[in-house]
Amino acid sequence: MAFSVVLHPAFLLAVLSMRASRSEVLEEPLPLTPEIHKVSFQLKLQEVNLEWTVPALTHEELNMIFQIEISRLNISNIIWVENYSTTVKREEAVRWNWTSDIPLECVTHFIRIRALVDDTKSLPQSSWGNWSSWKEVNAKVSVEPDKSLIFPKDKVLEEGSNVTICLMYGQNVYNVSCKLQDEPIHGEQLDSHVSLLKLNNVVFLSDTGTNINCQATKGPKRIFGSVLFVSKVLEEPKNVSCETRDFKTLDCSWEPGVDTTLAWRKQRFQNYTLCESFSKRCEVSNYRNSYTWQITEGSQEMYNFTLTAENQLRKRSVNINFNLTHRVHPKAPQGVTLKIIGATKANMTWKVHSHGNNYTLLCQVKLQYGGEVIHEHNVSVHMSANYLFSDLDPDTKYKAFVRCASANHFWKWSDWTQKEFSTPETAPSQALDVWRQVWSENGRRIVTLFWKPLLKSQANGKIISYNIVVENEAKPTESEHYSVWAPALSTNLSLDLQPYKIRITANNSMGASPESLMVLSNDSGHEVKEKTIKGIKDAFNISWEPVSGDTMGYVVDWCAHSQDQRCDLQWKNLGPNTTSTTITSDDFKPGVRYNFRIFERSVEHKARLVEKQRGYTQELAPLVNPKVEIPSSTPNSFVLRWSDYDSDFQAGFIKGYLVYVKSKEMQCNQPWERTLLPDHSVLCKYDINGSETKTLTVENLQPESLYEFFVTPYTSAGPGPNETFTKVTTPDARSHMLLQIILPMTLCVLLSIIVCYWKSQWVKEKCYPDIPNPYKSSILSLIKSKKNPHLIMNVKDCIPDVLEVINKAEGSKTQCVGSGKLHIEDVPTKPPIVPTEKDSSGPVSCIFFENFTYDQSAFDSGSHGLIPGPLKDTAHQLGLLAPPNKFQNVLKSDYMKPLVESPTEETSLIYVSQLASPMCGDKDTLATEPPVPVHGSEYKRQMVVPGSLASPSLKEDNSLTSTVLLGQGEQ
Repeated sequence: MAFSVVLHPAFLLAVLSMRASRSEVLEEPLPLTPEIHKVSFQLKLQEVNLEWTVPALTHEELNMIFQIEISRLNISNIIWVENYSTTVKREEAVRWNWTSDIPLECVTHFIRIRALVDDTKSLPQSSWGNWSSWKEVNAKVSVEPDKSLIFPKDKVLEEGSNVTICLMYGQNVYNVSCKLQDEPIHGEQLDSHVSLLKLNNVVFLSDTGTNINCQATKGPKRIFGSVLFVSKVLEEPKNVSCETRDFKTLDCSWEPGVDTTLAWRKQRFQNYTLCESFSKRCEVSNYRNSYTWQITEGSQEMYNFTLTAENQLRKRSVNINFNLTHRVHPKAPQGVTLKIIGATKANMTWKVHSHGNNYTLLCQVKLQYGGEVIHEHNVSVHMSANYLFSDLDPDTKYKAFVRCASANHFWKWSDWTQKEFSTPETAPSQALDVWRQVWSENGRRIVTLFWKPLLKSQANGKIISYNIVVENEAKPTESEHYSVWAPALSTNLSLDLQPYKIRITANNSMGASPESLMVLSNDSGHEVKEKTIKGIKDAFNISWEPVSGDTMGYVVDWCAHSQDQRCDLQWKNLGPNTTSTTITSDDFKPGVRYNFRIFERSVEHKARLVEKQRGYTQELAPLVNPKVEIPSSTPNSFVLRWSDYDSDFQAGFIKGYLVYVKSKEMQCNQPWERTLLPDHSVLCKYDINGSETKTLTVENLQPESLYEFFVTPYTSAGPGPNETFTKVTTPDARSHMLLQIILPMTLCVLLSIIVCYWKSQWVKEKCYPDIPNPYKSSILSLIKSKKNPHLIMNVKDCIPDVLEVINKAEGSKTQCVGSGKLHIEDVPTKPPIVPTEKDSSGPVSCIFFENFTYDQSAFDSGSHGLIPGPLKDTAHQLGLLAPPNKFQNVLKSDYMKPLVESPTEETSLIYVSQLASPMCGDKDTLATEPPVPVHGSEYKRQMVVPGSLASPSLKEDNSLTSTVLLGQGEQ
């Protein structure tokens, strides 16, 4: 009994414990195992699609978590694990997709799934359910033994993406190498005939794609490959804006960004879709950067747009919202007109597009001249408006502009509407600014008038001409009028020394300007001293002392002195209380001298010179050196002198001259100083301080020595240009003495020549008259009176060459026939003999000197030295025909030679005397009786023949030939 009491409670406890344990087991939900129904894939997208259900689902819908595992090659090689949460409905399939990083054609994949309940409707599940069975994803293709394949084909991807290329090759293909364009790429071996090429962060090279080329080094060497189409990254639209111009349409625009289009239609241009959230409308734009949205009448004022850009790879969106009345961009004003009012006013009117009477526009009006805005104004407008432009310039072209915008909520201005107009001309409103330049010439004044052109605002039109009226103050009623046609700005007048008034006006088509008056007095003025000033960069500061108190003002004129430009006179007008001014000009140049003159203008319009000033904005070194000459030199010195050239054209004020001298000795005596030139040459330098000195004597030199010199001016900026040295040689010390002797002798000789030339006719008559007769020559007469008279062609002075005894006379004289013919048979044939001193006492033989030229036939025949007539037959007798100057030589050498053996030059005899004697006698006869000239004789060639052969041939005029007989013993 007691045992049962103890056993019963223990039994009850055990039963209760079992019941409690059973209750807990029944409350925990049973594990749910998913069931895979379908596994599919899309090779183009490299995507695996999975569908499954959950059997024995106790609820209509339940939130569950599914864990998915994917393995590659075999089920143990897990490459992907993902938890996917979704709501599962009873009897509905769950769908999920996965994109492979390796082309599905290259390798087999396996997939399985398990589930876990994650819902408050059910008791929490402490562990995953059971795995489903493995499902194979097999898209692998087979490869022939000698071929190779590459995947993916024509892949489209964004720039910066990663991609894996799969190579599959047959059993007979090994060692495949690939290149991306020209760059080698290396892969990894997946199995014996599959390798992977991983490309990270690919770049955009071309819209036509990037080539991948592969080739096996073993087996068939056929090239294979693929193309990667890399697209630029799609950008979201920028600067999206919508506005209305007429409350009927909304014009939306945006910046599309880069173009992602690919060639071969691999990817078209991105699409743009505009969706409005309030109206639930979506519109696809046909343009890449704009769309016109039609506004429904009476629709909302608020708009909320979403603009989406989309291409094959991704989408990008941007949002914009606005109030329609705040985005009004009005159209340009219309109906713009301009009405000209006089020469200085114009009225503009215009209309705007109506948006109702309660809608106000703000319009902006501006006036432009020469591209510059000169006036602006704002006008409020409902329908139309007008605006008056005033203070305009005559004869001027203007442009008027108008635009409008919303006055309540400004968004944008409308486009400008413009209108051009011109104002008419009117008479010039300003007098000319005139000046003059006066100089004297031949007792008259030459006046050059200058004037400055009027400004556009002063001319009030096109200036046609300038009128000049010149009035003589002594004769006011008489005046001269001149017209100068534009665009001339000066003219010249020639006036006498009387005072004149000159009036100048400018004229256009509407009238003349106020006149400018200028008075020229007969006072020549006084000379003023010129002052030197120094300029600064592009200006001169000029000041002067006032002369009188009744001045109307001052005029400063200036002119540049330069060799390469003419004097362009400029002037500046100043007030009466001004005694200084600054002259500035962009034309001022360094190294150019400018001359300034200050004039005082009196109340009578007369100008009086007050002061002259000159200066440079910047002094430069001299541009040229003077031309140096040496007027004189001595053995110990020489003088240098250079001309005074125009210093106005120098680049600065000449302060002096530097003289350089160098020689072999290089001894520099005071005040010369030894110096070194930039080219390291040593020489002596002498500084001439002052520009007035133009000569220098270089002393203490050596005779017959070579020196070189060089002269250059200098300014405050430095010396002039370096030039070549000039050489000079000092003369010999004795040369002066020789010069003192030679010079007078030379002068005497020259004087004699001049006198002789002056008395040439007298000298000719005295020395060589036209007929050379010794008895007619005064000079020969003088010689004859002083010397032996037998020297003048006396017959006894002739030394015979050959003597032949023709006939021994019984007396002491030899008879010579003066007329008739000489018979050849009477002539002995004895050879000629040369007389000797032994024979001097013998019988006298005659030698005839016969002038054959008196026989014209003989002379014309050219037989100079041949004896005509019978002489031709006696060859040995022709030996007598020798020149007289040969006779003595022949006698001295006891020589006798026939004519045929004598040189030709010895056969002619030129004889001075033309005396003729019909008879020859003894010595006494020849000495006492003067020879008588033959009638009609002239200067003829002379021949010498023996007396026996001299044939006094009678000519047709019965004149005898000249014959001279030499007697015995004549010397």
